[in-house]
Amino acid sequence: MRRLVASALLVVIAACSAAEETTPVATPGFAASKTRIPLGSPVDLTYSFDVAADARIERDHRVLVHFLDDGGQPLWTDDHDPPVPTSKWKPGEKVRYTRTVFVPIVPYRGATTVTMGLYSGSRLQDRLPLTGDGRGREYTVGTLDIRPQSESIQVVFRDGWNNVEGTEAAPGREWQWMKKIGTLAFRNPKRDVTLYLETDGRPDLFPGDPQVVTVFVNGVRTHQFTVDHKDPVLRRLAISSVQLGTSEAGEIKLESDKAFVPAQRPGLGGDPRELSIRVYHAFIEPAS
Repeated sequence: MRRLVASALLVVIAACSAAEETTPVATPGFAASKTRIPLGSPVDLTYSFDVAADARIERDHRVLVHFLDDGGQPLWTDDHDPPVPTSKWKPGEKVRYTRTVFVPIVPYRGATTVTMGLYSGSRLQDRLPLTGDGRGREYTVGTLDIRPQSESIQVVFRDGWNNVEGTEAAPGREWQWMKKIGTLAFRNPKRDVTLYLETDGRPDLFPGDPQVVTVFVNGVRTHQFTVDHKDPVLRRLAISSVQLGTSEAGEIKLESDKAFVPAQRPGLGGDPRELSIRVYHAFIEPAS
């Protein structure tokens, strides 16, 4: 009798576990600030999850976001940790947040499918079931139209920059260290624009007196910002058509009030270059 009772309990537990693994915990959603996006340009992506009324997510999961070509092959990803850990999501609430990403320069143009999911490991079983259309617990949430890079304004890192660098740990993530002064050149659209500037630096080398970077447009100071954070910061700097002027070529100069040479600093190695800030992205977007 005891064996029969124990066996019955195991069946019930297994059935409950199976139900937990197949019952959707949320409905994913996706929206983009624009749908036609040139390669290399920024876009605001809004992700959302309508948490099910009976959902119980005990562990923290990462958000899976894949961008697929018209054959279903991955082009790039935006996998990330959500601002609020999934273990803190409440049943019935709507989780919603926006991330600004730059479309990588990949050899593809055209319709791009966006898929989402939630995972905590590398196995399919580690993905949570969601409501929607998809396979392998990866759900289709929208599409984008990827356009040629030539449809955007090309920004040239002209004077005052060190060579492009990257790391194998983050393929496609590149940067250039600026010397004390660096210039950016571009075709003048003769319209109001936004300068997207993603940078970081070494604020730990200037304790109590952080670097100040001044932005000049055609020789006139338009903005200033302080480098006081160790992580990359994306700034959106408004520049008017009046500030850009009427010439065909536009120029922006970035000037840091401080720079350093690693070889002259204890413990920083033998790099002899002059460095001030590290720039990941510099992009000019005309006002719509």
